[in-house]
Amino acid sequence: MSDPRSPAPEASPSRPECVSRRTALQGAAAAAASLAFPAIAQAKPVRVGYAIARTGPWTGGAQVSQEPNYLLWAEQQNAAGGLSVGGQKRPIELISFDDRSEVETCVRTYEKLMGSDKVDLVLPPWGSNANFAVAPLANRFGYPFLAPTALSRRLVEMKLPYFFLLLQQPAPMTQALVDMLKANGVKSVACIYVDDLFGLENYAALKVALQGSGISLVEDKSYPGGVKDLSPVLRSIKDKNPDAFIGFTYPPDTILASKQAKEVGFNPKFFYASVGTAFQLYRNVMTPAGAEGVLGMGSWNGKTSAGAKAYFDAHTKKFAGKEPDRWASGHCWASLEILSAAVAKVGLDRKAIRDYVAGTEHDTVIGKVRFTGSENTATPGTVGQWQNGEFEVVWPKARATAALNAAKPAWK
Repeated sequence: MSDPRSPAPEASPSRPECVSRRTALQGAAAAAASLAFPAIAQAKPVRVGYAIARTGPWTGGAQVSQEPNYLLWAEQQNAAGGLSVGGQKRPIELISFDDRSEVETCVRTYEKLMGSDKVDLVLPPWGSNANFAVAPLANRFGYPFLAPTALSRRLVEMKLPYFFLLLQQPAPMTQALVDMLKANGVKSVACIYVDDLFGLENYAALKVALQGSGISLVEDKSYPGGVKDLSPVLRSIKDKNPDAFIGFTYPPDTILASKQAKEVGFNPKFFYASVGTAFQLYRNVMTPAGAEGVLGMGSWNGKTSAGAKAYFDAHTKKFAGKEPDRWASGHCWASLEILSAAVAKVGLDRKAIRDYVAGTEHDTVIGKVRFTGSENTATPGTVGQWQNGEFEVVWPKARATAALNAAKPAWK
């Protein structure tokens, strides 16, 4: 029996899940393009590799915020005749693998894609932990890496010239949240956070943002990844009666905390959770009425721009009603817009792509994106809120798609 932690092999008939990702896109694109664009049938494919979670605990986020966008991007580019490579249209061939939500498998797969397979381009995996592990490897091999779901100041501080983070980082996100709470008279907050890179960094940033705000932190608790019961800590927080609850949580924990807050009767004026709050799944599980007034990490929706609306509609149509999330999905699409523009301008010279990404202000579905080192410093910290079935941007006011509802209704 093969070692389950061994590097993922190349796509082959014995790996049907990999073959389907590769041949379905390449074959369908070639058939369609040979009619309208005869040259594309002879053009050499652009081989684009990535590893993503299709099984394991990262799957919920990866299969909402990332891989659907990779598939939609390749389909759209190929339907238009292929990816523009310095003026020549070439079909995209996706070469993808399940990283099984394992850092070691993820690293080994990217090492193979970049080291021995020598694909033309790579797309990032899901989440801060995986990106933290793979980013130095991509830098060593000289592959531009535009990460849409990595949230870590440590990644910025590594100063990797080929690595770019699309998401707003912990300091601007927590500062926006505290500014909003302060502006609405909040005097006390309680916080829970997952005990990993994401949770620890956001909790640390929150403590800095709270300094001098006049808002007291009445309770703070960490919890392990994969937690199954948060009711004891929620009951303890309820007894403190804070004005606001803040959870630096992953999708399963976001839903768990919300369900159990309802069960124990904890309904503060402001209830904020993190990854997954902006998902269609959250609204579906909690129901639109049950999600009403819940705050979370979000930065865009279909009202943000005409481009955002077109992307939202195309995604929803392709995936049979499955909507992009109102935070990282938009940043993922923006990363693909930036990569496409770079390849169109400079071709597949990866150093030239890196220089274009680093030195250009980019127009995207989430607005202007500009990198200072690895960090996107053009997109401010934001707060989103469920209102009448839509996850609205409510802070800062300059980017809001709806006014903040400053008093969460009772759980329903």
